[in-house]
Amino acid sequence: MNAKRVALAALVAWGLSPYLASAQQGGLNKDAQVEIAQIMRDAHDEVKKHYYDPKLHGIDWDARYKEYAAKAAGAHDLGQAFRAIAAFLGGLDDSHVTFIPPSRRARYDSGYKLDVVGNDCFVTQLRPKSDAESKLHIGDQVVTLNGFNVNRADFHDMSYFFNVLSPLTATQFGVRSPDGNTRTVVVNHATKPGQPITDLTSWTDYTKLVIQEQNEDHAARSRIVEEGDVAIWKLQQFDLDLMEIDHFVGIARKHKALVLDLRGNGGGSVETLKLLVSFLFDHEVKIANRVGRKETKDLTAKNQGKPFAGKLIVLVDARSASAAEMFARVVQLEHRGTVIGDKTAGAVMEARFYDESLGNDVQIFYGFEITDANVIMSDGKSLEKVGVTPDEVVLPTGADLSTGRDPVMVRAVSLAGGTIDADRAGKVFPFEWAPFL
Repeated sequence: MNAKRVALAALVAWGLSPYLASAQQGGLNKDAQVEIAQIMRDAHDEVKKHYYDPKLHGIDWDARYKEYAAKAAGAHDLGQAFRAIAAFLGGLDDSHVTFIPPSRRARYDSGYKLDVVGNDCFVTQLRPKSDAESKLHIGDQVVTLNGFNVNRADFHDMSYFFNVLSPLTATQFGVRSPDGNTRTVVVNHATKPGQPITDLTSWTDYTKLVIQEQNEDHAARSRIVEEGDVAIWKLQQFDLDLMEIDHFVGIARKHKALVLDLRGNGGGSVETLKLLVSFLFDHEVKIANRVGRKETKDLTAKNQGKPFAGKLIVLVDARSASAAEMFARVVQLEHRGTVIGDKTAGAVMEARFYDESLGNDVQIFYGFEITDANVIMSDGKSLEKVGVTPDEVVLPTGADLSTGRDPVMVRAVSLAGGTIDADRAGKVFPFEWAPFL
């Protein structure tokens, strides 16, 4: 079991402190118990039907199901029940096998954004006028979070636990400022009433879903700026189609170099990955082998018309995952450009999301991401649990973050043959908060 799964197992088994226990809901009624039992059964069935390894890495899946179904049945609250379901799936030790639980009766917005840089965690964004803004500072290093030490190995599981499985009304931080001073603060989250049940016959509920999706899409949109002979493209997720990629590459073709910023890009569509490779390479490229349950297939990108032929610099960080990591590794293996920044997430499998619901017109939505293929790069190696080590490791400091400087972008533009100062680099793609509705 790797460090990340040890962290998740510890959180699942964690006895809540009085401070955090106050944020939990009361005991589950019989209807909720029936619903939890159905969700656990769905988790068992979806994995058994769709997981790429039919032998499930030698795990006795039925026996494991019985063990964790009993734990979920004895849960005292939704958080404990959801943790049991997540721990059940966690036995596969697979980055792309994930439980997305139903929404809660209340919705929380923490007002802060945390990121890993190297092995440390920092506050990187604060929502204006939030409680977080009044107590934290961008560039603060997060030493402890709700009593747990924070490091790279545990960060993903801690984020999943506190933000998805057991969202809280407040977070207790132990932080260290760039000048070395330490302090402990409790940040209260903004709270809005919600409902775990959505009535699809209600125009209000339907409209809320549409608006929320539109806001998230806008915040995650691709952007490109032109700095002299260098085009800088922020690709936040692999969700673009042929025409969109052609548009951005068309802008890049007017310049001698392209800086492709994949920091924070958690991946997305394999088809988008293939299209991107096809527009940035002048030859057919074998990206990887897709090893599925029944067969192995090549993932190959064929050249699309006139590719971008200039210098290519790729930026990655600890949140660059899946398709973003695959692209960065292809650039290295094909000697197409230079990858700089931080080591990537090491979360590289191919998966599908399976929507589930309880009810008819009035529904409770939840789902599971299930890995349906392992991905082996053209060098015969997997990036899962390994990640991509940049050709140049360039990391911002807490002081850089606090002042809005971006030394990674500065170095990238320099390698591309251009110049940009650190302050300007930090403002190229300003962070945008999606509205909290």
